[in-house]
Formats: sequence, structure tokens, C-alpha cells
Amino acid sequence: MDEKEMEIIEKATVKGSYLMYKERPLVRENNVIVYGNMDDEYVLVMTIMAETEQDGKNVPALVMVQINKTDPALSDSEKIVKQDIKPSLYEAFELGYIWLTRLIGE
Repeated sequence: MDEKEMEIIEKATVKGSYLMYKERPLVRENNVIVYGNMDDEYVLVMTIMAETEQDGKNVPALVMVQINKTDPALSDSEKIVKQDIKPSLYEAFELGYIWLTRLIGE
């Protein structure tokens, strides 16, 4: 794990039942990680598509990054605003975080 990855982990705190990072919830269920407030117009969704073994642990090796609208009236395909695939969770989160903050206006 490099310095940037350690910095992300150190800034994350557990509040209530969600892991919070920069005042937004970070939730994982199986291979899907969602970052953001459902009250906002957009959230970041990262789907782990492939893993490799590193030091005896499974590590994401291919991650789909999406910015989705939170409007429940939209179909799944209509919710996708931006999408890309990255070779690591760090790169996926970095790109997705930039997209999300620009769209939300921070």
C-alpha cells in the first residue's frame, strides 16, 4: 500500500453504521462500493470486476467507475452520467471523487 492509499484510510472514520470519508458515507456490499449522500443529485458507484491475489489477500484489479444520478424514477441506464474502467481501486476512487465533487459543485 502506497502513501496515497494510506492517507485515504487514515482520513476515513466510522460514524454510526457507515464508514465516512470527507463527510460522505462509503458503503460496500459484495463487489459494489457506493460513495456519496443519497440526498445529493449524484453518487459514485465502483464495481469490482476482477481481483488478484497480493500478499495472500484479494485486491481489486479491475474496477468500473460510474457517476449515477440518485433519482429513483430513472431507469438504471438513465442514471449513468459518467463511466470508465480503472486497473485499481485507488485510481477508480481518485477519478470518481473528482467527477463527483465537480458535479456536486464543491
